[in-house]
Amino acid sequence: MPKSPSPSARKTTPARKSSSRKPVLYGAGVVLVAGLLGYVSYRATAPDPSGPSSSSVADVAADPDAGVYPELAKLARRDAGDRLAQGRADAPVVLIEYADFKCGYCGKFARDTEPALVKKYVDNGTLRIEWRNFPIFGAESEAAARAAWAAGQQNRFWQFHAAAYAEGAKEKGFGKDRLKALAREAGVADLDRFTRDADSSAASAAVGKDQEQGYGIGATSTPSFLINGRPIAGAQPAETFTRAIEAAAEKARNTEDAKSGRGAEDGRSGKNAEGAEDTAK
Repeated sequence: MPKSPSPSARKTTPARKSSSRKPVLYGAGVVLVAGLLGYVSYRATAPDPSGPSSSSVADVAADPDAGVYPELAKLARRDAGDRLAQGRADAPVVLIEYADFKCGYCGKFARDTEPALVKKYVDNGTLRIEWRNFPIFGAESEAAARAAWAAGQQNRFWQFHAAAYAEGAKEKGFGKDRLKALAREAGVADLDRFTRDADSSAASAAVGKDQEQGYGIGATSTPSFLINGRPIAGAQPAETFTRAIEAAAEKARNTEDAKSGRGAEDGRSGKNAEGAEDTAK
């Protein structure tokens, strides 16, 4: 497992104006959850030989509705043209990830957990994954975030993501030449355009927008996740994510059934069938 950054490193703020780090609040419920997510986020990635102590599988299984915040669910963009997302825009479950390319635990999630989630849930239309650049480890983090966005402009974000999170990749740093090499490895066709895009004001604005959202919900470390409004912090065991996704998918199905009236219709059909059987007797 990658070595956890120290608490002080984890709270490192990016080299941007302090005003840009003020939380953006999305509703009264978010005001309440922001502090909680900040605490959970810290605890989930704090050095602890016994492992993460929050967002456990038991927490998700005990009550699928507990810890779910509708205000946070609304942060899913569901933009079919979002190049930093994968999965159907109308998928019943959206996982939003706030992450930093210099984060060891983010790399662990990308290598050990995410591919299985994609195969099991994204490919069958259940899950959509939306990436949010959340650079918190300084200038190289910011540069890598802009480069990832630039790769996305040529539809190679996820390939860049895989290259940047490959085992040992972050130890090589994210200087300009290294980022260009990663773009080449990711199959970015026009490297000159990639460099221009990465250095553009559009890249800075896009990264800043994601960053503001992360701070706004109280995230203080990476990776931090939202699954249909349920905060999960840290590279938790894979089962934590599968339980949360299954619970969200079931809730979405029940909600859709209630809206369409299928539940009531099924109930009436069952009753009629039972009555017919009694009559036959």
